[in-house]
Amino acid sequence: MELQGLRLLAVGGASGFALASIKELMKHGAKAAILDLPTSAGAAIAEELGNGTTFHPMNVMDDKETEDAIAAGVEALGGLDAAINTAGGGHARRTLNKEGPYPIEDFRRVIELNLIGTFNCARLQAYHMSQNEIDEPGGERGVIINTASIAAFEGQIGQVSYTAAKAGIAGMTLTMARDLGSMGIRVNTIAPSLFETGLTARVTEEGALNMTKDAAYPKRMGVPHEYALLARAIVENPMLNGDTIRLDGGQRFAPR
Repeated sequence: MELQGLRLLAVGGASGFALASIKELMKHGAKAAILDLPTSAGAAIAEELGNGTTFHPMNVMDDKETEDAIAAGVEALGGLDAAINTAGGGHARRTLNKEGPYPIEDFRRVIELNLIGTFNCARLQAYHMSQNEIDEPGGERGVIINTASIAAFEGQIGQVSYTAAKAGIAGMTLTMARDLGSMGIRVNTIAPSLFETGLTARVTEEGALNMTKDAAYPKRMGVPHEYALLARAIVENPMLNGDTIRLDGGQRFAPR
């Protein structure tokens, strides 16, 4: 898709991967709507970015709130061409430990936040993209970028719920792309390794070296701008579809 005039909606857009992607795409003429938690810095960031950037508070755990925020973002943009979904998270807990089995409600919450939250956003975004008029038969109406993790493929001890959720996002990518292909909507997933976002942003240099020692090159944590560069490539290249792309410097997680 052309970046000039691109209408971008970013879930989790007040920080990390999504914010870096907004900045990268805006450099090339895109305009953006930020969707994030009411407690985020989204409003201040939208004002700072300017160029008509808007902020729409939402929590992906609330279906109605999510639907309303996406609709408001699309209305502010005047349509929707590209969406980036990065909301998620998890915690370390084994299937069984000294306290007993993993509490099922905690497992369910991680699945709800990551997998169901991502699907809910994507299905609503696809609907709005399907309303786009195209100039030629078979033309492109939109592109959706979801976010998994390399934990989807080799989760570490204590990551069972997070692994299940992110594996679900990776697993639905091709099927969703097939579902939406006849409408000219592409779907891809980025699966990052350890990046300087969220809690990992506070990891010491020594800690980061230890955590990334199994990478091929570079042996360091990634930075959000590197995610943004891949997001831009996905948006621009119409042949990138139905894939989960690892962004990991050749790293494979060890068991712990």
